Amino acid sequence: MNATATVPSLHAWTPRALYIHIPFCTNKCYYCDFNSYVAAGQPIDAYLDALEREMENTVKALPPEAIGKVFVGGGTPTVLNPAQMTRFLESVNRHFPIAAGAEFTMEANPGTTDPDKLAAMREGGVNRISFGAQTFDNALLAAIGRIHEADDVVNSIANAKAAGFTNLSIDLMFGLPRQTLQQLADSVERALELDLPHYSLYSLKVEENTLFHRLYERGELPLPEEDVEVEMFAHLRRRLTEAGYGHYEISNFARPGFESRHNSAYWHNEPYFGLGAGAHGYALGERHLNIKGVQPYIDAALAGLPRLERNPVSAKEAMEDFMMVGLRLRAGVRDADFALQFGGASLAETFGPVLDKLLAQGLLERTPEDDGYRLSEAGVPLGNEVFGAFLA
Repeated sequence: MNATATVPSLHAWTPRALYIHIPFCTNKCYYCDFNSYVAAGQPIDAYLDALEREMENTVKALPPEAIGKVFVGGGTPTVLNPAQMTRFLESVNRHFPIAAGAEFTMEANPGTTDPDKLAAMREGGVNRISFGAQTFDNALLAAIGRIHEADDVVNSIANAKAAGFTNLSIDLMFGLPRQTLQQLADSVERALELDLPHYSLYSLKVEENTLFHRLYERGELPLPEEDVEVEMFAHLRRRLTEAGYGHYEISNFARPGFESRHNSAYWHNEPYFGLGAGAHGYALGERHLNIKGVQPYIDAALAGLPRLERNPVSAKEAMEDFMMVGLRLRAGVRDADFALQFGGASLAETFGPVLDKLLAQGLLERTPEDDGYRLSEAGVPLGNEVFGAFLA
């Protein structure tokens, strides 16, 4: 692969997607390695001041075009009280031109969205909520450090629907400590009873700097056997498909038209604004990482953009990223999209030997239109191996 220069075409695009990080939570879950902090005692209002300063400096440095996809993540953004929520969303709308019909998602934990907060979210433009349910088994919820119970999920969804939200999603996890296939199947049925347009389903990953990692290192984390976890993933795919949901990305299922538009920016390797403590952004051929700690972020935002790292992205790296994230989509990657991002380059010219090998192994297949590649049925459970093959 001859690609050592900085990417010319895609990197000239101004981001049309916006991610904002709210790093506060009611508690720290045992598996969580996200940049998040227990909200009690934190300078939340000072953080919102700093976030607005970063918004001001960001749009000065790179004036935005119409933003079609907004995602507010964390942490748990819905730990903000209604007044803080209103103030925060007003600042977003003041600094960024949110397009008519934009998807505006906010993450939420069950039990943190009362009617007043939901009204503030609606008024501020939020039109999609993603709830972290994880499981409907109360014993498993306690075992992974969640402080909500299954009924809180049901009640939170009911409140959101009553407030006028129709684009709702929940996250479920599998491969949890001592979780059985039957427990997973029961949670899936409870989830489907909610009749939502979108579901995200993730396997537990034991990450460093978490309680679960410390337990794992001591041999005290009883995870399901690998073959059981494979069965769990197969059950999820089968049951969601039977229920009429399209498996559009390895971990995501949706009814037609309800696929996550913001996440599609990542999966298509498109640029995006990233604001807040520990947030990542990607624009003009550069990835950045913001300072992570709450007070260090607040202090840094007083002096300018609160960057911890800035890293130029070579064409080679961007092409590898294109394949690794794009093949997560069940539709796969297309030659036309690759050519658009990389000055007319083709997939076959760039990755021919790797593609040929994966095709021969039955892990990839040509797309029906013969204009690209996608994971085969055999390749879906082995996605990480396929993605890694594109790293030089």
